[in-house]
Amino acid sequence: MDRTQLIDDIRAFNRFYTNRLGVLAGDYLGRPYTLTEARILYEIGARERTTASAINADLGLDPGYLSRVLAKFNRSGLTAVEADPDDRRSRLITLTAKGREEFGEFVDLSRQQVATDIADLGPEESRELASSLAATQQLLNGSGHVTPEPVRLRGPRPGDYGWIIQSQAEAYSRDYGWNDAFETLITGVVAEFLKTFNPERECTWIAELGSRRVGSVMLADGGDGVAKLRLLYLDPAARGRGLGKALVAEAITFARGAGYRQLSLWTNDILVAARHIYVEAGFRLVEESPHTMFGPELNGQTWVLDLQADRSGSS
Repeated sequence: MDRTQLIDDIRAFNRFYTNRLGVLAGDYLGRPYTLTEARILYEIGARERTTASAINADLGLDPGYLSRVLAKFNRSGLTAVEADPDDRRSRLITLTAKGREEFGEFVDLSRQQVATDIADLGPEESRELASSLAATQQLLNGSGHVTPEPVRLRGPRPGDYGWIIQSQAEAYSRDYGWNDAFETLITGVVAEFLKTFNPERECTWIAELGSRRVGSVMLADGGDGVAKLRLLYLDPAARGRGLGKALVAEAITFARGAGYRQLSLWTNDILVAARHIYVEAGFRLVEESPHTMFGPELNGQTWVLDLQADRSGSS
């Protein structure tokens, strides 16, 4: 292909997509920030704790401009600055509660914008778009490898429990043909968890890939010294990164620290990837029975992990 034509095609696409996203406006996504300011805020939020030099190394901004933006964030109460305990010459930048709220707002607005763009795409078109985006990134990256997006586990924020219900209801309906009874069940699980929530005995973790929520798990008090692992989920696009295993490991660590003697869970044997995680973590199958509560014929299973016995055996 003619190189000049390829260059012009790329430039034309850049103009098309920047116009579509509205990145040239001074109020990106309807917020009082430019695109660059929003990107700096995202970098601070995604890293949780960072330095100006680290941000500048990745974004290649003019140091003076970056300094002014960070000062603006500090004056607005979005960020806090503290001395780096490992290097007193460096200052660590973190988001305040207000900053985290603004960060979450940007992430949600950005997702909504893209969701609107792709709303009319069918399954085959969606796969084609995803493949094309990955190929573009690989080709332009030079090395042939996509730079890994940052991965992290965090606690819940407003809207996360709604996402837990929506993501799982959609996924299991799409992939396994489960009916509305499953969404009713998990809605009840979440509602009961929030109604009786005890932060000393219960917890929720959200897995993020870049700025996207891709996984979750909840740990609830089942009474009599038994904790329940509830609603483990991982988006298929995020598998292979160890996130499912990390979510379960966090829940096990928390359960041990809270003094539970056992951790139990209920699943279905059709969920092979999840079952593999449970087996690797040391859970044992104690009960199973067929059912049709979600429509198709399924085999429900109860698994348990003896926390105290497991802890003493490993010491």
